[in-house]
Parts: sequence; structure tokens; C-alpha cells
Amino acid sequence: MTHDMGKTQWVYPDLELPPPGDSPLKGHESLIVLNMNDAEATISLCLYFTDKEPIELAPVRVAARRVRCFRLDNVDDVGIKIPRETQYALRVNADIPVVAQYGRLDTRQQNMAFYTVMGYGA
Repeated sequence: MTHDMGKTQWVYPDLELPPPGDSPLKGHESLIVLNMNDAEATISLCLYFTDKEPIELAPVRVAARRVRCFRLDNVDDVGIKIPRETQYALRVNADIPVVAQYGRLDTRQQNMAFYTVMGYGA
């Protein structure tokens, strides 16, 4: 079964990987992808920066009827080391409709901040 929910392109224009901080919970960003389809989703990621050309990352996969979290500070998840405290944007392309969400944990202050946002889906 293929679900009508989801989009094949998601855009997140305001990302900035925070420093890890000193608390037990380390500052990070993540991309969460939900695939409600009966087929595996192939996801392409592209990073955009203010001062250099975009970087296309190697495709990643999300199994059928599964959710997967990609930690953007984890080279094993995204294939490169994204510089911390650097403004960038993220484009997510999927070969089938998925739902994508972005989250950031910022521990620079004692009262840490965690928030999530939905991207612009097309």
C-alpha cells in the first residue's frame, strides 16, 4: 500500500549545528524521516552554504513502514562532517512520498532548548 501522506521534497532553510556543550545530552541536529509506504525509500540530501557550493551527500535509505533518525553531527549517518556553528540549509529528495521533520538540541545555556519543525514540503 502506498500512502497519500508525505512529499518527495522537503526544504529546511535555517540550520546551524550547535556546539556539543558540557551537559550529558550533547547539542545536535537531526533529520527524522517517516516512510509509511510498502517500499523502501531512497533519500538524497543536499547541503547549501552561504560561502561555498552545495554538497550532495550519498543517498540514504529508510525501510518500508519505518521511521529513521539521521543525526546531522554523525558522519556515519550523513557521510560527512558538517561544520558546527555554520549557517546552512538542507534539501531532502525522496523517490517516494515521505514525511520529514528536523530537530535541534541546543545546550549552550543551562536551560537547554529542544525543538522540532516541519520543513517546506513539495
